[in-house]
Amino acid sequence: MDIQKRIALTAHDAMKPSLAAWAFANERALAQHRLTATGNTGQLLMRETGLSIDLVRSGALGGDMELGAMIAEGNIDILILFADPVTRQPHDVDPSALLRVATLAQTAIAINEASADFLIRSELMSRIYRRPHAQAALPSARKRLSARSDVTELS
Repeated sequence: MDIQKRIALTAHDAMKPSLAAWAFANERALAQHRLTATGNTGQLLMRETGLSIDLVRSGALGGDMELGAMIAEGNIDILILFADPVTRQPHDVDPSALLRVATLAQTAIAINEASADFLIRSELMSRIYRRPHAQAALPSARKRLSARSDVTELS
């Protein structure tokens, strides 16, 4: 039985060519899954590969937040985010929040070519993987935040 994973792809500007090269090298494996990407990254990936990709806004215009919402809702299984470790990004807050929600939701995360290779070649790619703690992670974080005196709850 073929299992289709839902994979989100995004990259800082300097890392877009690296992500495109990685996607090209792994096109056959990626084509077996449902792909979503931030706007500019996704357009580049589609130009450089034969992949079909659903697009959200560009990262700087809220695309990272859209991916974060999809992750929080359980609609993404794997996040592949090639971040530039050297250059600070103008919208650096968005990737940080994206990584935080992916961590809370027990979403598999790849932040570079090596970790993306390990994920795409994992035996878990071809079978259902139940994230047992994903449902409890987000309410647990809310409980921890509500216990803090320096955080005001939004209604």
